[in-house]
Amino acid sequence: MTTLFKNIKELIQVREKSISFLSGKEMNVLPTIKNAFLVVKDGLIADFGEMKDCPNTTFSEVIDATGKMILPSWCDSHTHIVYAGNREGEFVDRINGLSYEEIANNGGGILNSAKKLQATSEEELYQQSKARLEEVIQLGTGAIEIKSGYGLTKEAELKMLRVIKRLKENYTIPIRATFLGAHAVPASYKGNKEGYLQMLIDEVLPIISNENLADFIDIFCETGYFSVADTELILKAGNKHGLIPKIHVNQFTAIGGVQAGVKYNALSVDHLEEMRDEDIDALQNTATMPVALPSCSYFLSIPYTPARKMIDAGLPLALATDYNPGSTPSGNMNFVVSTACIKMKMTPEEAINAATINGAYAMGLENEVGSITRGKKANIILTKPINSYGFIPYSFGTNQIEKVFLKGIEI
Repeated sequence: MTTLFKNIKELIQVREKSISFLSGKEMNVLPTIKNAFLVVKDGLIADFGEMKDCPNTTFSEVIDATGKMILPSWCDSHTHIVYAGNREGEFVDRINGLSYEEIANNGGGILNSAKKLQATSEEELYQQSKARLEEVIQLGTGAIEIKSGYGLTKEAELKMLRVIKRLKENYTIPIRATFLGAHAVPASYKGNKEGYLQMLIDEVLPIISNENLADFIDIFCETGYFSVADTELILKAGNKHGLIPKIHVNQFTAIGGVQAGVKYNALSVDHLEEMRDEDIDALQNTATMPVALPSCSYFLSIPYTPARKMIDAGLPLALATDYNPGSTPSGNMNFVVSTACIKMKMTPEEAINAATINGAYAMGLENEVGSITRGKKANIILTKPINSYGFIPYSFGTNQIEKVFLKGIEI
């Protein structure tokens, strides 16, 4: 099947050659073609250019995009969408003055989600997660990472990862799975963090490896959760099973987790609300992608990742949702892009690059998605008629997407 999109007002994020990611000043450059065409063949981007060069052949389908724009779908490299129930009660607790840490200390937070998930069947968990995945696809997400971490027992963590695997098998969107067993210490291991970590290493990781249930390994490196030493232990164990590191780090405190991520060649270090100069220095000239989660900062009223300082220092940056029941109950990448511009002072060009090609890199998918490049998957967004691509972050709270296509098929 071959589809022609013609009269595109502006074709956004056009890269003739595939690139890995963008850093520093490069992030403010967003290549586009005005009055463009795009050809999709058998699910892949086959050709593009100015309308004056549009091929005059027969196509299976022709879509007139007059007044509308096309850009690659959002690449959301950090989510927790496989969870049970919700935590709206904690939302009210925060309104009434309790902090995220206080709620966790009172039995809420991650442990609350784990309790619900443990009591939920795999089928019900799949149905809940499936609905969330379909929701974010309609909001323009065309590649996604999903973590475990709300199980906190051997059985429940494996249940989550099997649900993610089932989503991979049933949907055309590229999905990457992350094992985040070290998300918190479960109540059954209170006072025995070392025993819990050893259980993950000895009992869970071999099964994950045998069943091919995960691509990445992650840990919540944070005061009150897991130390830098814990982080190194888990990353080394994951490496033995072929799992690439990704780390939750510097959300509330900076304790050296960024440096541990660089040391173990983490694909990404995520959150980064608290960044010291030495953390920025540690990321210079590395292959580790910093990932900001502005919806989390918005929802918890905590500082935003210092994007301006990081980009001006020459670093790359990706944007993701952190979609989860406790600190970011939204998978709307459009809101993430808007918030990055409004609260983190990123330009629209920087934010779109961060949410497409850099997000793809943070999942190891930069050769498949994230830009308009020949041979990549035709996972694209067709906007409503808009003035410019800057209107997408400008009009926060309003959906400017008319249609979403995965592998060239309208969803």
